[in-house]
Amino acid sequence: MNIATILQTQAEVRPGAIAIHDLRSGQSLSFAALEELSSRAAALLERSGLRSGDAILIFVPMSAQLYVALMAVFRLGMVAMFVDPSAGREHLERCCALLPPKALIATDKAHLLRLRSLALRQIPIKFGVGFPVPGAISWSRIKQVPLLKKISPCEADTPALVTFTSGSTGQPKAALRTHGFLLAQHKALAHSLSLTPDTVDLTTLPIFVLANLASGVTSLIPAVDLRFPGRVNPTRLIAQIQRYQPISTAASPALLGRLTDYCQQRGLTLPSFQRIFSGGAPVFPRLLEQLQAIAPDAQVSAVYGSTEAEPIAHVDFQELQTDDVTFMLNGRGLLVGVPVPEVQLRILPNQWGTPLGHFTNTEFDALCLPIGAIGEIVVSGEHVLASYLHGKGNEETKFQVDGMPWHRTGDAGYLDQQNRLWLMGRCSARIQDACGELYPFAVETAASYVTGVRRTAMTAFEGKRVLAIELAPNAPVNTLDALKTTLVWAQIHTYKLYPKIPVDKRHNAKIDYPALHRLLQNTLSK
Repeated sequence: MNIATILQTQAEVRPGAIAIHDLRSGQSLSFAALEELSSRAAALLERSGLRSGDAILIFVPMSAQLYVALMAVFRLGMVAMFVDPSAGREHLERCCALLPPKALIATDKAHLLRLRSLALRQIPIKFGVGFPVPGAISWSRIKQVPLLKKISPCEADTPALVTFTSGSTGQPKAALRTHGFLLAQHKALAHSLSLTPDTVDLTTLPIFVLANLASGVTSLIPAVDLRFPGRVNPTRLIAQIQRYQPISTAASPALLGRLTDYCQQRGLTLPSFQRIFSGGAPVFPRLLEQLQAIAPDAQVSAVYGSTEAEPIAHVDFQELQTDDVTFMLNGRGLLVGVPVPEVQLRILPNQWGTPLGHFTNTEFDALCLPIGAIGEIVVSGEHVLASYLHGKGNEETKFQVDGMPWHRTGDAGYLDQQNRLWLMGRCSARIQDACGELYPFAVETAASYVTGVRRTAMTAFEGKRVLAIELAPNAPVNTLDALKTTLVWAQIHTYKLYPKIPVDKRHNAKIDYPALHRLLQNTLSK
């Protein structure tokens, strides 16, 4: 069940078809060429003394070479390990303590991190991608070693890929994906994203390349800085879209928002797109509407998921009904659609912060909330993360029902009469005060419909309901008044304008609540 077999299969079926077209480096690899290079890279890793089960830390940006390295690691039954270097040295040291890597594969620039990281210096074997690096084996040697045709046999529960998220205590949690998990995720994504062989996908999110490889889809990696989706250069990106004519893309709402703003200002359309998916952060209907306007022939969809479960649900813009818009304008939350068939989804009472134990099926069914009741979204399935590494983080996010693992998303929501999921925001962001109960997405979704509003963040501060507002450039002068009229039902005490509302580093679209509260502390505290 080794995930590397997906590439081997496609290399046999469509050897000459392009697997990855990397516009930044100019490298274009067919499925056969990627299979050959990854098998040579596996030979280099094995000759260097690495074995099945070893953790390999990879610091290579999204590129053709990243997937050469990744498939080589998978091929040998090793564990690919990814840490966000922008999270800081302390985070990096903690991650390496949780899972000590046996080798480092990094670009020449990334090797500079060794100067200030003891954990990186202590990694026994190092490989340098790009210019020669002292103390590192040159990655270019993969062209000189013979092919390693074998693929190590793996069980479904064999570890394959580890990424790190921040726990509630600030300690990193290692999200461990097995070979079985990755194969199940591919099947779920292939269904949800309608992946079609021999088509071109504009690929902006690293994990989606694996699904493309498994489906015989060409991944077009654009020559823009994908580390910061909200700052992507739209001129360069649109020029590449116009030249290479991808028919599909899945991207952060921050990146797609850059495209819609640019196209609408210049009267441009992107007619090559047949499918556009957005996820990784809240996707409000206004963005879907704007995407439909610039790609009139496309199926435009919002995908809901998380690191631990991707995808969970999705909704097409064309499925939105007049009543749905009315509900969203009146505080009913954000519609994200019917759960995908590969996942089981239930709503539990919001007990976020309180560990859940083991349930029988009967006990679990009795605990689940009825249609329309707001609570915590919990999921189970083959592509849902069953455990974090060493179980660290399981207590707050995992529980079992008759031996079946379930994951607590930490998101609040409810199911409607049509079995569609509506999001209300994070469970921990619920506001309970003298005015009643209020969730962030109840307000933020309604606010997204007001012309001139770029972003809002609903929170409680010093006992008051506060809405932070970021206006779009050239917003109408009456935007704030229109917003107050739209949100009269929310009983908001304070409306506060800010040049920028802080967002997460990864997707540039989720509200960074700790940073927001520091901002409020500096501007609203008595």
